[in-house]
Amino acid sequence: MLEHVFERASRARYLTQVVVATDDERIAREARRFGATVRMTRTDHISGTDRVAEVASTDSAELVVNIQGDEPLIEPEAIDAAVLGLLDDPEIPMGTLKKLIETPEELASPGVVKVVTDRANNAIYFSRSIIPYARDGGRTAQYKHIGLYVYRRDFLLAYPGLAVGPLEQAEGLEQLRALENGYKIRVAETYYDSLHVDTPEDLERVTRLFSTWAENAIEKDDG
Repeated sequence: MLEHVFERASRARYLTQVVVATDDERIAREARRFGATVRMTRTDHISGTDRVAEVASTDSAELVVNIQGDEPLIEPEAIDAAVLGLLDDPEIPMGTLKKLIETPEELASPGVVKVVTDRANNAIYFSRSIIPYARDGGRTAQYKHIGLYVYRRDFLLAYPGLAVGPLEQAEGLEQLRALENGYKIRVAETYYDSLHVDTPEDLERVTRLFSTWAENAIEKDDG
């Protein structure tokens, strides 16, 4: 799975280097096996952003992208869209992605994080609950958050020192730390979906997808 994430991230136009950051030697060995650059980190980080901040402290890159290792279907074009959100506006310290929710199951699931944005496409709030709530039973556009982040280096290095607020604690969502401390998050819309792997069922679903793609590719070659 990690190799799929690495290969897809490596195809993004606006990334100049892809690094695997981990505190687990088993993950490091697997990453080195398929040729990835690996940075070992401390074991006491409370979020992925804190881990990426440690790696960024030894690098001079102006923008840093945090791609989750459990997102094997992440699209290079989606990564580029998130990066462009910060390239187009130098005042924005952090960026991410959203996609229109298409099924009632996604909307109801606390495992699918929802996001609402203002007219400038800056995040207002992220939640595991249904937001916005259609009080009169009407339909409104509802978006899920795609777990990819882009940071300006200076903001990222300051992030571990920001206070963890009650919203982040209640929802278990690290991006709320930025909002609770008054920072903007630019949210780019993407039409590409992603599938994080948190359970054995998720892994089985991704495995079936890759098997289907492989079979289709073989059929095209034979044709």
